[in-house]
Amino acid sequence: MNSKEVLEYFQGRQDHILACIREIVDIESPSHNADASRQVADWVEDQIHQTGVELSIERLSVDDGEHVVIRAFEGEGHRTLLLGHTDTVHPIGTAEKNPTRVEDDKFYGCGIFDMKANIVLAIEAFRFYVSHDIRPAAPVTILLSCDEEIGSFTGRPIVEREAALAQRCLVLEPSAEGKVKTGRKGTGIFTLLAHGIPAHAGLEPEKGANAILELSRHIGEIQEIADPEHGTTVNVCTIKGGTTSNVIPEYAECEIDVRFAKSSEGERVESALREITPVDGRVTLELKGAINRPPLERTPAVLDLYQTARILAAGFDYDLGETQVGGASDGNFVGALGVPVLDGLGIAGAGAHTLDEYIEVSDIAPRATLLTLLLAGH
Repeated sequence: MNSKEVLEYFQGRQDHILACIREIVDIESPSHNADASRQVADWVEDQIHQTGVELSIERLSVDDGEHVVIRAFEGEGHRTLLLGHTDTVHPIGTAEKNPTRVEDDKFYGCGIFDMKANIVLAIEAFRFYVSHDIRPAAPVTILLSCDEEIGSFTGRPIVEREAALAQRCLVLEPSAEGKVKTGRKGTGIFTLLAHGIPAHAGLEPEKGANAILELSRHIGEIQEIADPEHGTTVNVCTIKGGTTSNVIPEYAECEIDVRFAKSSEGERVESALREITPVDGRVTLELKGAINRPPLERTPAVLDLYQTARILAAGFDYDLGETQVGGASDGNFVGALGVPVLDGLGIAGAGAHTLDEYIEVSDIAPRATLLTLLLAGH
């Protein structure tokens, strides 16, 4: 397969690809919106059938929408897993603030960078193989979850089920300044709750046990659990409590965001959080939450997969860098099972989760080419 000819093919299809990206982005599908999730799943099913590829589709309904599993190019051996998600962080109506539009080389839209445009890349890669009457090196599964942005609580078992059948995993999450991701931190989401005793703030405050005061005494302690030298961050991100201005607050809580590069660090942080004890013995503390995603570690197998991608990219004069980031993805679950993962294969752009989100039009054809070549198993 001549890489430059593949690039020319996708350059010739750019107008069609742009139109498809606009269609899927215009279907606003925030997390928790089951109806919108099903609309995107319908669109994906229709588009993938239009490629002409022989496939099977499994749509798994959950409270937040539908997970979509597409299996194609069946044959012997382990599979290549393509991983993505259909949910976005933007509420319905946000498109009025960031309408889908092209300005110079920037294609704007809610969820376009993270990561709807990259779903189109996978569909277009399938179309390439069918139109050229050739097959990828191994069977391919596309898994699009509907709750990645909110923790993958229903998506995780499906990701792990499909990862167990895969030899490698290519994650269609957005790139980081054009670089693929060979490492991601693990994440933990915790809430520390304080339960005190209410009392009249003017008449008898001494009878109260102030939950807000108790919680405030521990914020510095929580932050100090971090170990930046080892890539571990621990941050209190929200705090709330109390009922009204003249009552000693009986309740308070804070949310804690944890990021770590090694599983052992995640275990250390969770243990330290559970060891926090109240200063005021009349207040009780309760820790909720857990480690949400394990880290995606830069193993030799991951590095080998990146080197393969870098060499393929160089074949059509495309410079493919790598990086490691603090954000997590469903690829973390796959990596924890020992499957090599190359993340961040999506189109270059910026502004994820903001009203300035965009992809670079000039990067569409190169990214589609790279994905297609990786599926060829070179």
